[in-house]
Amino acid sequence: MRVSKPCPDFPIPNSGATLYQNFDGINIKGKIFHGDALAFLRNVADNSACIVFLDPPFNLGKDYGNGKRHDLKPHDQYISWILDLIRESERVLMHGGALYVYHLPSIATQLTHCLNTLLQFRHWIAISMKNTFVRGNRLYPAHYALLYYSKGSPTHFYRPKLSPLKCKQCNTYIKDDGGYRHIIDEKGINLSDIWDDISPVRHNNTKSRGANELPMKLVDRIVSISGAPRELFVDPFAGGGNGVLAAIKAGMNFLACDIEENCCRLVSEKIAKAVT
Repeated sequence: MRVSKPCPDFPIPNSGATLYQNFDGINIKGKIFHGDALAFLRNVADNSACIVFLDPPFNLGKDYGNGKRHDLKPHDQYISWILDLIRESERVLMHGGALYVYHLPSIATQLTHCLNTLLQFRHWIAISMKNTFVRGNRLYPAHYALLYYSKGSPTHFYRPKLSPLKCKQCNTYIKDDGGYRHIIDEKGINLSDIWDDISPVRHNNTKSRGANELPMKLVDRIVSISGAPRELFVDPFAGGGNGVLAAIKAGMNFLACDIEENCCRLVSEKIAKAVT
């Protein structure tokens, strides 16, 4: 039975984020906070996190609950806010920790200068989009960006192996195996920085809230690459809670926050259900 080490203390008074739920058991250590993401991050201890996962609203004016449109800022203000989140994330990461930033490519390109100054670039991961459409005088937009950076050389890095895709009719490999079929059959193929086996968002009939929600397979993969048991996973935009659930499954401690109280309730309920 795994015994967790204590979850880092979090100063609550005047922090801009209040404790919503504390989980303190033998096999789970973590806290859910209700409040502003940046205020939350500013109160997380220095050098404490193994993974910080930033999946902020995309500034598209969407309703994220109760008719509130937090996701609509002037562009310059929005970029400045994201950069502040990145700076705080760098402070929070332990040496060798990993930062993942999930966003549209048009925004991700505006973040890389700051990221390259603070952290070590690892990958621009392309999460393949399905069933999208051409917008204006642009090429077909076919991916979301998942930026992966580390604070120095990664302390934890695992490269997943995938089973090669096969034709359902003839059972042959869809991609050329380059004459290495016997190795692929035995060991699988290394994960690349193009993830075309995962949808960027969960399908409507599998979501637990009205707004977009990341699929479990995506956050499970992030945690499997950079996480480790009893280390700390920090998620300032908990949303539907799948990032926190992935961390718990991997035996990690967690600190998470969301500005919508309904999301805090949803995440807490999911956690309680997962650990019973």
